[in-house]
Amino acid sequence: MEPESVDAVVTDPPYGIGFKQNRWDLQDIRDAAARAGHERLSDSEAYGVWCRLWGQQCLRVLKPGAHLLAFGSPRTAHRLACGLEDAGFELRDTLVWLYGTGLPKSRRLPGGRGTTLKPAYEPILLARRPPAGTVQDTIARHGTGGLNIDACRIERRHPANVIASHATGCTAERCEPDCAAALIDSGADRSRARSGPQVQASRLFYCPKVSRRERNAGCEHLPAGPLELFPNADREQRRTRPARNPHPTVKPLVLMRWLVRLACPPGGLVLDPFCGSGSTGAAAVLEQRGFVGLEIDRGYARIARARIAHWARHAGRETEPVPFDRRRQ
Repeated sequence: MEPESVDAVVTDPPYGIGFKQNRWDLQDIRDAAARAGHERLSDSEAYGVWCRLWGQQCLRVLKPGAHLLAFGSPRTAHRLACGLEDAGFELRDTLVWLYGTGLPKSRRLPGGRGTTLKPAYEPILLARRPPAGTVQDTIARHGTGGLNIDACRIERRHPANVIASHATGCTAERCEPDCAAALIDSGADRSRARSGPQVQASRLFYCPKVSRRERNAGCEHLPAGPLELFPNADREQRRTRPARNPHPTVKPLVLMRWLVRLACPPGGLVLDPFCGSGSTGAAAVLEQRGFVGLEIDRGYARIARARIAHWARHAGRETEPVPFDRRRQ
């Protein structure tokens, strides 16, 4: 790709945690670090080196002042941050995506012991290629350097660095007991009762979790595959109906649209170097941005093309899920 040709990177890279014992999430990362001359590293250190390697390529193709948003794991996000810094990025913020659903990937040990807590959030690192001169000069010359604050306001408020997901079973009338958005709102409701009407709930960005319908949209002509979202659970617990899009880490389109809108100038080009099943690309076309996605797995690339083509036909029409608050809808 040509240098300084991309307006934003929005991506969900491998986390380096050995997900489902896949080579791409650990061994391939070790091998990449070794090829770069870094052998005999711990898994965590190798992950940091690997993040620097792909971060350098993202920095090369991004315009001055352009932003990068990358999902991470709480266990390895510190190495992701260091790798991006070593690549030449400025770290600007860390967003937190909260959700209530998810099973702990913990070993069961005698005496009621275990090895991990239940996951309930993912960090999203916000980094920027250094501007060329002042931010104002960079915006004037390249269109990059600032975030699209007004386009991402929540109820006219300045966007925050916390995002919460409603559970899949939530409706406009009621939320599931473990819904992250409901738990936050209930706390705000209590504050409002104590402090008066000036304290209001729902000042954060809320989004639904990925539904099966959204996951499979555009893939109706593709073969179904097994969907294992909780690989360390008991066989009966993890068994789900086959899906046309069996990718295990599909992100909600509403969330990805908000991130694309935040980081990429209108009409700009978004790059996702770890395209997966194409959620970033679908979000980009719905936001009327250009998109380039890279995906090494041929099966996922086929799914991504189908999903992006489906949502491209709906660009400009609000037919996909939208954020909701149970009291306002």
